[in-house]
This record gives sequence, C-alpha cells and structure tokens, in this order.
Amino acid sequence: MDNSPIAYQWYDLTCPFCYVSQSRNMILQSSGFNLISLPFQAHPEIPAEGLYIGKRKGPMYDLLQKEASEANLPLSWPERLPNSRYALAVAEQVRKHHPLIFPAVKERLYTAHFALNEDLGSTEFVNGCLTDLGIGALEIKEWVDSGQAFTDLTTSQENARRTGVTGTPAWMLDGRLVVGLQPRAYFQQFIA
Repeated sequence: MDNSPIAYQWYDLTCPFCYVSQSRNMILQSSGFNLISLPFQAHPEIPAEGLYIGKRKGPMYDLLQKEASEANLPLSWPERLPNSRYALAVAEQVRKHHPLIFPAVKERLYTAHFALNEDLGSTEFVNGCLTDLGIGALEIKEWVDSGQAFTDLTTSQENARRTGVTGTPAWMLDGRLVVGLQPRAYFQQFIA
C-alpha cells in the first residue's frame, strides 16, 4: 500500500497560471507527494466558439513570461481563448481510466495551447491528441456520448467549490487550501 502523502491540484488547460505552476507540482512530486490533478473550468462563460483576446501585455503577462522562462516552458500567447470544457472533460476520463497516460495527455494539451496556439475548443483537435497518445477513438466517443465525461467534470467542479476553490490553480496540501500562483519557495517551505 502506498503511504505517500496526497496533494490535490485543480487546473484548467487554458489557465496560464496553471501552465507555469507545473514547476510547483514538480516540487511536490519530487518530495514524495502523490499529486492528483483535478479539472476546474476557470471561465465557463467563454462561448463555445472561443473568445478573441488579442495581444497580451502588461505586468501580469511579463510575470507569466518570466515564470515560463524559469520553468523552461515555451510560451506563445494565443490570440483566442477557447472554451476548455470538452478538453477538461475528456482529460479527466483519461486520468480515471488511463492514469499512466494522463501526464502525457495533460502536457500535450498544455503545449498545444500555450506553445503551438492550437485550438483546445476543437473536439476534433483534442480527440486527435488523445488518439495520438494511445486512447481509442471509440472509447472517447463512449465517454462523451454517455455523458460521463461532463458529469465527472461537473462533479469535480462542485467538489472543488465545496472545498473553497474559486479559481485556478489551487492546491489542497495537508488540509490547507493554497490558491493562486504562489512562489516556489512557498512549496519548498511547506515540504520542509
């Protein structure tokens, strides 16, 4: 039986703070935490066709660029912000049914959005990412057609809200809710 401490992290695949916070997750995992990533759609109000954002500039974007650079993550801001519901829903099914493939799926979808400017709002694109990583097209169709993928996403979000989560990224560490992009030192001190 695995006695590793458990940490929960709520993420959205289109949240730049989640993207750059992957280095915080690595701190937890390298310290022996079993990190469980759970979906939380940060902006459900974005229409199905996405939302044009345009160029990004200002202190917040400078900070995110710096964080990405320090974590060796490519960052090329997409001009459109897609609705992430479908991508989160099927990624959660991968986590539940194919946990060994889930990290690669999550990384592929983050990279698609933040480095390659691919459309995570496109079901065809997202399905292609999953099938490229070994998930069968029929299995994906079953998750979607049965409604299970969206039910599980809704359940994850409701559980997160009951825990106090209002946005992403958020972690539950030893009963303590940590919200937002906290410095790496915060996670290192927590472990120490």
